Amino acid sequence: MSKAANTADDALSWQSRQRRVVTVYLPLICFVIILLFPFYWMTITAIKPNAEMFNYKDYSPFWVVSPTLANINKLLFETSYPQWLFNTMLIAVCSTVLSLVASVLAAYAIQRLRFKGSPYVGLAIYIAYLVPPSILFIPLATMVFQLGLFDSPFALILTYPTFLIPFCTWLLIGYFKSIPYELEECALIDGASRLQILRRITLPLAVPGLISAGIFSFTLSWNEFIYALAFISSSENKTVPVAILTELVQGDVYQWGSLMAGSLLGSLPVAIFYSFFVDYYVSSLTGAVKE
Repeated sequence: MSKAANTADDALSWQSRQRRVVTVYLPLICFVIILLFPFYWMTITAIKPNAEMFNYKDYSPFWVVSPTLANINKLLFETSYPQWLFNTMLIAVCSTVLSLVASVLAAYAIQRLRFKGSPYVGLAIYIAYLVPPSILFIPLATMVFQLGLFDSPFALILTYPTFLIPFCTWLLIGYFKSIPYELEECALIDGASRLQILRRITLPLAVPGLISAGIFSFTLSWNEFIYALAFISSSENKTVPVAILTELVQGDVYQWGSLMAGSLLGSLPVAIFYSFFVDYYVSSLTGAVKE
């Protein structure tokens, strides 16, 4: 009887492991492979010599026989890629900081000051985020030209918040709502001002939400293409997404090695940024402050 029970338990355990492999591990492996394959392809293409890149008869397209750094060397020392990378970083950081400051003040005012019609204001701000950038492009282009900001980083630093602030404000409204209001009431009774409460109580408790909004803003600013293509014309002021496409493609000749090296190096800052703050980002998605 005991032997039969053990056999049944082993069979159930084996079936459970098989079910777990089919329903969990196999889809997860497929997802990881599909997700990481573009980075693998960029890496091998960036270090692949031209002789292997265009000769699929003698060389496999999925492997490198004789790796070389010539493509990366050409990108870094024969083009203005370091300047493009600096421009992208400067624009992304400034746009993110500007958007977070405006979003924090707007979200706090809508959620905590409780003025008449505040829910509708929050809804209107989020609806503004749903407006396609291609529609905002026309009035923004007119303002950029009138202010004399064309072909300068300030053109992008001031236009990117138009689509960053609405979403960040909507995100922070929900996060501020989860912070117990009793904490602020106690501070008000003790004589603290609204700015002191925001700086010393609300913002420290809202760090995961701020980081989540910052990651969103930084990533969108780093990868933005339409405005960067339209508002920047000189080579030295271009951002990485635009420059690697417009400067490394000469007529119908694609410098695939340098293109892939530029794409790979351009994606590293965002990946590093995520790796440092992934715990805060996850905590902002799973919940906020518990009473």
